[in-house]
Amino acid sequence: MATEIKVPTLGESVTEATVARWMKKVGEAVQADEPLLELETDKVTLEVNSPAAGTLAEITAEEGSNVGVDAVLGLISEGAAAPAPKPAAPAPQPAAAPAPQPAPAAAAPTPGAGVMPAARKMAADAGVDAGSIAGTGKDGRVTKGDVIQHLETPRRAAAPVPAARPAQPSGPRPRADQEERVRMTRLRQRIAERLKEAQNTAAMLTTFNEVDMTNVMALRNGLKDQFEKKHGVKLGFMSFFVKACITALKELPAVNAEIDGTDLVYKNYYDIGVAVGTPQGLVVPVVRDADKLSFAGVEQTIGNLGKKARDGKLSMEELSGGTFTISNGGVYGSLMSTPILNPPQSGILGMHKTMERPVAINGKVEIRPMMYLALSYDHRIIDGREAVTFLVRVKECIENPERMLLEV
Repeated sequence: MATEIKVPTLGESVTEATVARWMKKVGEAVQADEPLLELETDKVTLEVNSPAAGTLAEITAEEGSNVGVDAVLGLISEGAAAPAPKPAAPAPQPAAAPAPQPAPAAAAPTPGAGVMPAARKMAADAGVDAGSIAGTGKDGRVTKGDVIQHLETPRRAAAPVPAARPAQPSGPRPRADQEERVRMTRLRQRIAERLKEAQNTAAMLTTFNEVDMTNVMALRNGLKDQFEKKHGVKLGFMSFFVKACITALKELPAVNAEIDGTDLVYKNYYDIGVAVGTPQGLVVPVVRDADKLSFAGVEQTIGNLGKKARDGKLSMEELSGGTFTISNGGVYGSLMSTPILNPPQSGILGMHKTMERPVAINGKVEIRPMMYLALSYDHRIIDGREAVTFLVRVKECIENPERMLLEV
């Protein structure tokens, strides 16, 4: 008796994945719960473990295949390893057999055909004919994301415009022998889609300020050894910026809000996303209830999430639901940048490299360690006054760290 290997639940709003890599070959013995393959979604890469002990008898979804939730990936047979199955022999053909009949042409799509269940329900709730939406899923199936994009696209009198698809290859290239063509991963495609979505949807602006890092650096240098000895984690600058942002978010709740249709949703909790660069692309794991964590708790959480991100072990829960994001381009040497919003959030803080610069202090020129800060924000919900005030509050908290401790 064979046991099916199925695609597990992928998380909220994720309906498809790509088979990235099989770790076992047909005919090899496997143990129960042993990793068999990796699936890549538009958010994370996850391992699929063997549902039983036995032999990998068949692979039904090859590497590169797109598969939906609960789809069969392969079969596990009971018993020890067996030789890989041979391809089925072609059926003998009579000498005078008539020419084989061509397969019937695929029927023209009908409304509702090739539509994922979640997409069909969403379309029905919105009073939209799902069959009229161009699908970007496997075999042209309509996904939930296609329905969302269709609903967000302004209605036109002309025929519906198909959902945006990745640009097609440009054709023959004169120096193709000196180029390498690599298919974009699902994660990279999703990053591209979300960045473009942010630019197309939000009225995005960026405001800048600079912060004197003298006091916070002195505090960190004076206490970092005791901090690490007591808490088992290094004291970095990120915890100061997380706490500074929370102080500012409490004063200016619009920066912690989002637009949902015609509603403004103000969030009375502070789940701070911290952007992490990985070999696969940028991901934003979330520090839950960061306002309730100590400095040590923030540092420990960021450290654990960062390690999981680089190892490709983040869960869907750890990547979902942030209310505000912090991105530190300074670790790569960036002096100034304009970060792009992480939808549906309305604000993102960009940190940059700390550099010594001459500044005027009480009428005198002094050399101080300075950092440029950038706040990109959605002008539909956040006014310029609020954006500037937010950044000033962050600056004040970093330049006077005791403000965060005393909540003033």
